[in-house]
Amino acid sequence: MTGPKIIRIILALAAALLATSLTGAQAQDYPSRPVKVIVPFGAGGPADVTARQIGSILQESFGQPFVIENRTGAGGVIGTQEVAKSPPDGYTLLMMSNTQTANESLVPQRKYELMRDLAPIAPINYSDLVIVVHPSVQAKTLQEFIALAKSQPGKLNYASSGQGTPYHMAGELFKAMAGIDVLHVPYRNSGEARSGVIGGQVQMMIDALPAMAPNIAENQVRALATTGKSRSTVLPNVPTVNEAGVPGYEATIWLGLMAPAGTPKPIIDKINAAVNDIVKRSDIVKLWSQQGVVPMSMNAEEFDKFLRGDIVKWAEVVKKFDKQPQ
Repeated sequence: MTGPKIIRIILALAAALLATSLTGAQAQDYPSRPVKVIVPFGAGGPADVTARQIGSILQESFGQPFVIENRTGAGGVIGTQEVAKSPPDGYTLLMMSNTQTANESLVPQRKYELMRDLAPIAPINYSDLVIVVHPSVQAKTLQEFIALAKSQPGKLNYASSGQGTPYHMAGELFKAMAGIDVLHVPYRNSGEARSGVIGGQVQMMIDALPAMAPNIAENQVRALATTGKSRSTVLPNVPTVNEAGVPGYEATIWLGLMAPAGTPKPIIDKINAAVNDIVKRSDIVKLWSQQGVVPMSMNAEEFDKFLRGDIVKWAEVVKKFDKQPQ
């Protein structure tokens, strides 16, 4: 081996060692300034509420503000794209959900690819959804609603917070499995969609159980079924969709954190460890249990595998429908 070649190898190794050292030091000092958490959904929804809960605790742990910013629009695409284009330094994070994995199939025109342009950090939690109708709807049970929809194809409608959101996908899955034709009415965010069904502008909505539970308690809407494998502890008298006559139906909303691709792994791992500590805290577990929310805990590599599997899952659902949901 010639002298110049040896020198080049030595220089390359030195550069790699220096980069590793700098990355480690960067992670050790992280965060040294405020961290921005982009929530691509509306205020008051599960992602927004959870981001503020987690952000507050991370601020206590790290001694730097975790600033929550809502960037709504295009079913979560606008906020996600903003994070994908941000510097990969750990100071811009994305609070995401299964909306992002569904959008990989539903929104081909987006300017990013989830697993190429963003890096998984950690999942946070999941919760069941609940199917509700406005009290004026002449259906006391899920089977009665299905019969009503079949007697008036295309006449009834349901609200969601936009294309690709868990509420939209749960609605389309319900339509397909129940064999009904109801019109999808997308709103700009879940708060507006919720107001739409409470106000009677739309007949039905599938919403996050923690968000809709207070409205059910106030009799502003009627709960027909929950979407988990088993009955919710929050609404124990409400049957699951599976129990109520649509065998095999299941849908949830889960939440997690991602960062721009290229964010140093030590920073990813540092945030992951902090989030996993939070979701195991007894006070958080108790609070979420009262709301029907279940903690999730994975390392970054496990979350990566989970996300890729969810992308495939929704791609298969879209393929099964043989068209993009409307």
